[in-house]
Amino acid sequence: MSLDAETLNQFRDTVSRFVRERLVPLEDKVAEDDAIPEDVVAEIREMGLFGMSIPEEYGGVGLTMSEEVQIAFELGFTSPAFRSLIGTNNGIGSQGIIMDGTPEQKAKYLPRLANGELIASFALTEPDVGSDAGSVRTSARREGDHYVLNGTKRFITNAPRAGLFTVFARTDPNTTDASGVTAFLVEAGTPGLKLGPKDHKMGQRGAHTCDVIFEDCRVPASAILGGKEGVGFKTAMKVLDRGRLHISAICVGAAERLIHESLNYAIDRKQFGGPLADKQLIQAMLADSRTEAYAARCMVEETARRKDAGTNVSEEAACTKMYASEMVGRVADRAVQIHGGAGYMTEYAVERFYRDVRLFRIYEGTTQIQQVIIGRSMVRNALRNR
Repeated sequence: MSLDAETLNQFRDTVSRFVRERLVPLEDKVAEDDAIPEDVVAEIREMGLFGMSIPEEYGGVGLTMSEEVQIAFELGFTSPAFRSLIGTNNGIGSQGIIMDGTPEQKAKYLPRLANGELIASFALTEPDVGSDAGSVRTSARREGDHYVLNGTKRFITNAPRAGLFTVFARTDPNTTDASGVTAFLVEAGTPGLKLGPKDHKMGQRGAHTCDVIFEDCRVPASAILGGKEGVGFKTAMKVLDRGRLHISAICVGAAERLIHESLNYAIDRKQFGGPLADKQLIQAMLADSRTEAYAARCMVEETARRKDAGTNVSEEAACTKMYASEMVGRVADRAVQIHGGAGYMTEYAVERFYRDVRLFRIYEGTTQIQQVIIGRSMVRNALRNR
């Protein structure tokens, strides 16, 4: 269900003001404390941001993909830590349940995910399994009406505060590919589920990841997402298009923040008898960044429209994610360059963003994985059309 234009504009304006007036001033504190203040979490929950993409019938806002990216553009303007807090509830943590969950699973979990009572986490990556998701080694052994999970998941976003984990485990030990992988919904506190220490990352302080360890963790058969073995990998792949478009929109928002910081600094900073902004080489860097950010915004909006229209956009989503994440890295580099020595100092936001945006080229599929997806799709489509 789509919002009417006026309602969407009001929601977007509210988020924009909240980002600029409430969140941006807190960025340094969040980075220093490595934590988002709980009163801010409560405000985010009250605004409905945990349930943007969850259907209204389950208490969410029910945004379409085109509507969601408009909100994501605004959220990208501030520290990625804030977006990360709500990201899994709106993306990979809820979409699998929305698409493939049983009626009972939807009724049990989606309302609590939509209001932020539950934080979702997507436990797919393992110490030796990243982009090759079909090689999952975590095992799920059937014992009567239960399954016993054993294995370790790595770099799991929001795991330290998650209440619900979508866990991918191999239910058929005789397989070595995706066909034997099943998705389970495992609640925090389940005996045998343990968390490792918080990871120490290059950037995005305030957004937490850690290992999730399963040691004879018993879950009922009803915990299988969708109630059917062997379709977990397909579920994981289904949610990726939306996640990649969401991350692409965040990259655009971050690029626009970096351009904002760079332009203001160039106008205020005086060199060689005038503002930096009057220098043509500075203008060239600003122009390159503006052009690339605009191109990425157009890609996001067009691909989101196609997805809402029911078109298969896996190739286009991969193109968009690859371009937007690489783009924001280039914009961040130029932002530091425009700031000169000041850009290397922690007192300026561009230094933190330079580190924060580096992750966008890695998660939701690395740039190289996007290249593989795009290339294979091109060849497949060309052969089909011969």
